[in-house]
Amino acid sequence: FMKVSEIVWNAIFEKYNILKHDFNTKPYLISTEQINYETAHFRKSNNKNNSFLYKQYCREDRPNIFKKNNLFLLPVGKKQYALLKGEGYFDIPAITNPSLTHESILNFPLETYLNKDNMQHLDFAYASSLIRTFMDDDTLVLTIRGRKYTPEFTFKVGEQQLTVKGVQTEIDAGYEGKNQLVLIEAKNSHTNNVIIRQLFYPFRQWSHYLNKKVVTLFFEKRDDFYYIWLFEFTDKNNYNSIKLIKSKKFKINQH
Repeated sequence: FMKVSEIVWNAIFEKYNILKHDFNTKPYLISTEQINYETAHFRKSNNKNNSFLYKQYCREDRPNIFKKNNLFLLPVGKKQYALLKGEGYFDIPAITNPSLTHESILNFPLETYLNKDNMQHLDFAYASSLIRTFMDDDTLVLTIRGRKYTPEFTFKVGEQQLTVKGVQTEIDAGYEGKNQLVLIEAKNSHTNNVIIRQLFYPFRQWSHYLNKKVVTLFFEKRDDFYYIWLFEFTDKNNYNSIKLIKSKKFKINQH
């Protein structure tokens, strides 16, 4: 789909003269209706929602026209996107410290832990109490999973302001404790960078509903090790205020 994505986005940029827009003043807003109009004659891309066009989860996923012009894409409504200039992604730094051994709280092996994907790795880490150990919070329990739609919220990206409402988010797991909510984005590969939106939108979404502190974790299983990064947003109204607080890698010792 990448080649088709390049062709389609080039056509969209040309059709609407997007590169003539002053991105230093405001984002460029585009509807899914406009995008679908340009994709109608591409047989391969003529599916229900052209979702592959929006899957720009890391810097490398962006079509060349985005890369050359330092642009990235954010959903702002159910049928609307914003093209913005600036840094839309954050780096996942290498964890160079020696791994730590975590003793599972279970006194039996989990036989269902066989065909492992990133969700099973995360569930195993939680069942073993690794998430509680990393967060130093033994009150955490699983309370959130799956897709929901955001309430309305406004924030800054660089010097520009953006308002979001009704955007679908997907949370791999949310663990609520006595004093905080821990949201997790889980991957199953060696990730170098990720779009900030995947942490920021759920963070803003649940900060709207809760009075408790909301923090975000990035989680990966690599070989025999479990990698966890804790990120916080130092300013909830600033998309780019993401900050790494701590990171560790563990090996879980099953009994």
